[in-house]
Amino acid sequence: LVAIIVSLLLPPATPLIGMLMFGNLLKECTVTDRLSQTAQNELINIVTILLGISVGASAKAEQFLEFETIQIIVLGVVAFGVGTASGLIIAKLMNKISKKAINPLIGAAGVSAVPMASRVVQSVGQKENPSNFLLMHAMGPNVSGVIGSAVAAGVMLSLFGG
Repeated sequence: LVAIIVSLLLPPATPLIGMLMFGNLLKECTVTDRLSQTAQNELINIVTILLGISVGASAKAEQFLEFETIQIIVLGVVAFGVGTASGLIIAKLMNKISKKAINPLIGAAGVSAVPMASRVVQSVGQKENPSNFLLMHAMGPNVSGVIGSAVAAGVMLSLFGG
């Protein structure tokens, strides 16, 4: 349903969101365990290595080590920090408004760094209270962040892609 809605609203985001939903389908479908395990482990490692090699082989130091590149990296770090802090603040605000308590760490997982942000939330939560198990609760906003990033990428592609 998400893939269809996003594809109708933002056609340039269809490949991004389609692959995300295909991965979810493989994982949730009970008859494709081998494909799901391969996609999660061996295939993702192979693709990551090949992408890293191809980008690294095509990058030239003169083009990469420019002020604009450093600005992009700094903007990414700032965006990550603002997203994490915003999630914490919104969760604390929700705790003031709602009757049911929400762990503010869950808000920190709203960035699209899957699954690392959720793992960080899990480890920080368990350091505070060893009986905390926040990983599955943190994956909800984490995946929402991925979907939001894919939609934002589709908007950017449609605006600036020509």
